[in-house]
Amino acid sequence: MSGYPNDERYGHPLSPPPPADLYHYNQFNNPGPPPTSTPNPYPNQYSTPNPYPQSNTPNPYPPTTTPGPYQPQQQAYPAYPPPPQSHTPLPQSYSAPNPFDRPPSTPYSIAPSHSYSDPFSGQGTSATYPIQEEQTGYGHTQNQGRYSTPGGVQLQDDGYVDLGRDADDQDHGDTPLLNPHVSIPESDHDHVEDHEETNIHYGAIPQRQPRRYKTIKKVPLYHGNFVLDTPEEKYTLRQRLYDPPRRTELFIVMTMYNEDEQLFTRTMHGVMQNIKHLCERKRSKMWADGGWKRVVVCVVSDGRMKINSRTLSTIAAMGAYQDGIAKNVVDKKPVTAHIYEYTTQISVTPSMRIEGAERGTVPCQIIFCLKEKNQKKINSHRWFFNAFGRVLEPNVCVLLDVGTRPGPTSIYHLWKAFDLNSNVGGACGEIVADKGKFGKNLLNPLVAAQNFEYKMSNILDKPLESVFGYITVLPGAFSAYRYIALQNDSTGEGPLQKYFLGEKMHGADADIFTANMYLAEDRILCWELVSKLGGSWTLHYVKSAYAVTDVPDQVPELISQRRRWLNGSFFAAVHSTVKFNYLYRSSHSFARKAWIHVELFYQTFNLLFSWFSLGNYYIAFVILTQSMEGLGPGAIKTLNIILNYFYLGMLVMCYLLSLGNRPQGSKLGYTMSFIGFALITIYMTFAAFFLAVKSIQAISADSQGGLTFGDFFTNTIFRNVVISIAATLGLYIVASLLFVS
Repeated sequence: MSGYPNDERYGHPLSPPPPADLYHYNQFNNPGPPPTSTPNPYPNQYSTPNPYPQSNTPNPYPPTTTPGPYQPQQQAYPAYPPPPQSHTPLPQSYSAPNPFDRPPSTPYSIAPSHSYSDPFSGQGTSATYPIQEEQTGYGHTQNQGRYSTPGGVQLQDDGYVDLGRDADDQDHGDTPLLNPHVSIPESDHDHVEDHEETNIHYGAIPQRQPRRYKTIKKVPLYHGNFVLDTPEEKYTLRQRLYDPPRRTELFIVMTMYNEDEQLFTRTMHGVMQNIKHLCERKRSKMWADGGWKRVVVCVVSDGRMKINSRTLSTIAAMGAYQDGIAKNVVDKKPVTAHIYEYTTQISVTPSMRIEGAERGTVPCQIIFCLKEKNQKKINSHRWFFNAFGRVLEPNVCVLLDVGTRPGPTSIYHLWKAFDLNSNVGGACGEIVADKGKFGKNLLNPLVAAQNFEYKMSNILDKPLESVFGYITVLPGAFSAYRYIALQNDSTGEGPLQKYFLGEKMHGADADIFTANMYLAEDRILCWELVSKLGGSWTLHYVKSAYAVTDVPDQVPELISQRRRWLNGSFFAAVHSTVKFNYLYRSSHSFARKAWIHVELFYQTFNLLFSWFSLGNYYIAFVILTQSMEGLGPGAIKTLNIILNYFYLGMLVMCYLLSLGNRPQGSKLGYTMSFIGFALITIYMTFAAFFLAVKSIQAISADSQGGLTFGDFFTNTIFRNVVISIAATLGLYIVASLLFVS
């Protein structure tokens, strides 16, 4: 591009503001009245001193009186040769109206347009350089009660923002390059002196290299603050700035800590596939026309220093993050979070392939919230519900953990459950263990056991609880809630209020019961939602919605996860059982309350059974082993005595290991206990089949003329052992066949 200041691209109303070098050039010139109708920005007289002063060093190339054939005639100031006079008027003056002006009701720019003297106008009019909307993501940095923006912003109480050098030493954020879209203030800068007197420039004015300037400029604040942090003080997000504002139907949150880029892309790519499916439903009144505009994806990362660098690079490749913007201190106040907003049409697959519009990827509205410090997952949900949710006011909120990949149509099926039944306050889908390619992960016994447990829970427990209307837990890794159902009542109490109590329940102020109960805060949220004051909300299970997640494949990780789950679920079940009277404050029908009472009775029985499960398993072991002694060889009795002491020894070892708080430090001991109890379970299974065969043989020998159905109940071993085991295993098989799973 041309470097002349009278280049026509700076006169067009849609052209970008002039670069910083144009401002410096204007500082070296004082244009006088134009001699003709066309203003001359290059007068022959210079009233300012030469910005490139000459030194006393002799010039090794003295000028000659006779110019050479390749040496043009030099002017008095060789660094600023006058351009040829233009006799045609400029197509557009700098006093043209600002095409980027917004109506007063929806301001967007953080600072007003700035005015400068127009070197191309002789009437003394001012030029307007608007701050244009960037098409890339922009960042906000929130401190206690206010936010900051990139570039060393300081907030003052006099109603202005001071764009200047940070005075504190605690700010270690990067300083961005000078933004060409931000107007340069009318103040003199120290000019970079050129000490190379031998440089003689010919032709056009040499363009200076961009410098890192930290200028000072006071600009008015927006509604008294730079960016506000409460909706009552008119803090807003980009979706509310459109005319008319966009309605948010689905608000999806993805919480993460330090997951790598493959786990992040697995979840993000799955979400974008779901948004694509929503836009493909052409017959839907909600999603047919621009359905992606009704979906907002919020990514909340827990800790700026904890986030994986490659994950951050992946988000930057999608356009939702800009490096060098975030600051940890603004106006000597600690920063809480950094917010970036962007609408991207780039999807990164788990194999790190980039897919764009050519592959059918639809746009996706992203809010990236990068918290400054690690404050746990429940604090991330507080940002989601209390900060962003209040502004967007969505209909349905979907909760996802990074690493959980929703099915291509799962989010639609979850939303459909809310659309069909207005009383549904929460819903969840099926959690599927990641079995790997060709099911290779099932070769790991830990993964296979967890896969069986997940399947049985989704086949037996969740559908039964959904019929009653109260599901004990909606997994935080993949669940959805109706936003208005979670809101607190007029007294400030409600599901969210109880849910966020768990954020501060792990300190010294919480008692043992409450601290353990809030290890499963999802269960507390479900109970508070069903028993909400004046509400009649129910919870629903959606079989057609599923999400694939990683399960622990190592013993220490599994122990840590299950210990947290067991403690939380047990104390949460006690809480819901004891506080059953909360159900009477709701507006459920009499029939619904009766069915929920039946479910609470069922949960009470399960609670008692789980409390005595350790002893029940030992009793089953003793009964099976002793029943074999009279039917087999004499060596079985000796083996049973050895296994009995081995069983008790394993229990004592597990008790001693549980006194510690780090399963990673006792990996060998826990692994040995896993192997030991696995051998005992195999022996018990063999004993069950052995007793079944021996009992059937005994019944056949005692029958006279033929077997009848009543003959099987005459044998004590068959009646007490075989039938009970067959009922349990048969239930699993029949239920799996009914669900074709």
